[in-house]
Amino acid sequence: MKPLCELLQITRYGMGEGDEELGLKLIGNYLRILDEDSRLPSFIALYNSGVKLITKDSPVIEQMKKLEERGVKIIACGTCLNFYGISDEIQAGIKGTMMDIITLQTNADKVINL
Repeated sequence: MKPLCELLQITRYGMGEGDEELGLKLIGNYLRILDEDSRLPSFIALYNSGVKLITKDSPVIEQMKKLEERGVKIIACGTCLNFYGISDEIQAGIKGTMMDIITLQTNADKVINL
């Protein structure tokens, strides 16, 4: 039986709608608890302002690095990184294309959207 392929998509700088400070606190808690759990996603895809979460100034960069060290593949939308002018600031994961994200979405057994 093939292992389940799960994709976690993060599309904003934080979690949920509303106050940015609260959103960053929520995503920090989510990623920390996820790292402590045995049920890790196979991939994390970041697009739109979510790409900011893997830059050197991100308040959750350490959590993202830990997830990557545990085997989670992190891919960020290259168009989004270029739009925000932060392509040279990523500290975890890789720069990918929209086709990469579409392939992940298509091949995933489960997609979780934050």
